Amino acid sequence: MNERKAIPIGIEDFKEIINRNCYLVDKTLLIKDILDAGAKVTLFTRPRRFGKTLNMSMLKRYFEKTDEDNSYLFNGLKISEAGGMYYQYMGQYPVISISLKSMKQPTWEEAFFQFKNIIISEFERYDHLLSGDRLKPGKRNIFESIYNGMADDVMYSTSLRLLSDCLNAVYNKNVIVLIDEYDVPLENACFNGFYDKMINLIRSVFESVLKTNDSLEFGVLTGCLRISKESIFTGLNNLKVNSIRFEEYSNYFGFTEAEVRELSEYYEIEDKFDEIKQWYDGYRFGTTEIYNPWSVLNYIQTAITMPSAPPEPYWSNTSSNSIIHKLITESEITVRDMIEELMNGESVSVPIFEDTVYADIDVNNDSIWSFLLFTGYLKIINSKNIDNMLYADLVIPNIEVRTIYQRTIIQWFKEKVSADPRQELFEALLNEEIEKIEDILCDWLDETISYHDEKEQFYHGFLAGLLSGFKGYTLKSNRESGNGRPDIMLMERRRRELAVVIEVKDTRNFKDLEKLCDEGLAQIEKLNYESELKNEGYKKILKYGIAFCQKSCMVKQ
Repeated sequence: MNERKAIPIGIEDFKEIINRNCYLVDKTLLIKDILDAGAKVTLFTRPRRFGKTLNMSMLKRYFEKTDEDNSYLFNGLKISEAGGMYYQYMGQYPVISISLKSMKQPTWEEAFFQFKNIIISEFERYDHLLSGDRLKPGKRNIFESIYNGMADDVMYSTSLRLLSDCLNAVYNKNVIVLIDEYDVPLENACFNGFYDKMINLIRSVFESVLKTNDSLEFGVLTGCLRISKESIFTGLNNLKVNSIRFEEYSNYFGFTEAEVRELSEYYEIEDKFDEIKQWYDGYRFGTTEIYNPWSVLNYIQTAITMPSAPPEPYWSNTSSNSIIHKLITESEITVRDMIEELMNGESVSVPIFEDTVYADIDVNNDSIWSFLLFTGYLKIINSKNIDNMLYADLVIPNIEVRTIYQRTIIQWFKEKVSADPRQELFEALLNEEIEKIEDILCDWLDETISYHDEKEQFYHGFLAGLLSGFKGYTLKSNRESGNGRPDIMLMERRRRELAVVIEVKDTRNFKDLEKLCDEGLAQIEKLNYESELKNEGYKKILKYGIAFCQKSCMVKQ
């Protein structure tokens, strides 16, 4: 096992992976396909952690002209076998390469300061342009002011165009421009309240460096979403957009099934393949079946060192999942009902907007589904065009993503329970007000999301959450203890005058509610749940059978 290549978790530099002899899933034919396509500017939209940054690093290492010969990096890889016509492009161009993924600051001022630092760092890579008299005085002065961080703010929005002109003048070659995760600052700005300012900045950057730039050879951008309503790409008629819906380039981001099989065989965990498939497969780019590469690599690493370890939702730790949290907490009840359908293994049929904006999530419930699709939280199983509008049937792609939904829903419910008053339910329970208990619980059920998996456990946790934390009372929730323990016991701590025993049941048939309530009460009597409480000195013991069906419930005493 020690002789095998290391797994490159978190390594996004193509050169580092090769130099450290890590395992590389070979995507180098992306270079060939980009050259063959001949597009002036290409935008790839894929979910987070699906290999966009590594591919951009690969493009940079292949095309960039440097003092060091990097051709060895591609020895034995697929691009080296594609033909000599592609070899002639290797190491021949100045390359501008920036990533905007670090622009996640809470204020406009901090975000713009980070943008300036990104630009300055790229200028520092080319500080040798300042040596001698290779630049004309005007461009040299502006270059120096940006390089030193002393330029007016407006100069940074057009700085990449200036840098490309300077590189073209010195190298006598057009420039390749690579911009990774271009929409991260837009998402961040949307959630932090300075969206319009960020839109204006990104638009200015793109217009200056990608539109009518005579120094541009070609450009490649990556992100999660295509954003064009704000005219970020105004006049960019040479922009070619490749999203997850298209077949072209479909196998270059994420792992194909064949690549995952090769990985599992190489690390001798073939017996884990079915588990990998259930948890991390399920994405579809074009018609190509795709696995989440980040999660696959993390799972393989864990399986090698701890073979008995269960799969985990590794992808959930790569972002805040703020979109899911926002739609669950702030969207209309119809959206939450559709989320519940998805959680129950069903599909939802919705319109899909290829070009959307982050601001739409606040005003247009239909746009939510496009966000979830293009960010990897849903997948298309069927689609059709109706009156020039794309409609798609969407489902949750795999167990990992389903787990992310579950955790987000549970967290939301905990937040809601802690924020909303529950005293009325508590008092109704102690005062034996049956109808009032039913009404309050049904109101709460209308506000939350349930799902079929371990349905009784969901309702049990739902009720335990509502009844926990009251001063002077202890709640015991013993479902995990197995037979012989009631679902919920609520006990007065000080005087031990009153205790409550609750047995929870669930059904998918409304007509069975009363029968299940009776079964719950019979279970309390048969297993003599009250004996423990009597032994502890409790004088009054209330017993409830509570049965749930979707958003309804029945309570019997």
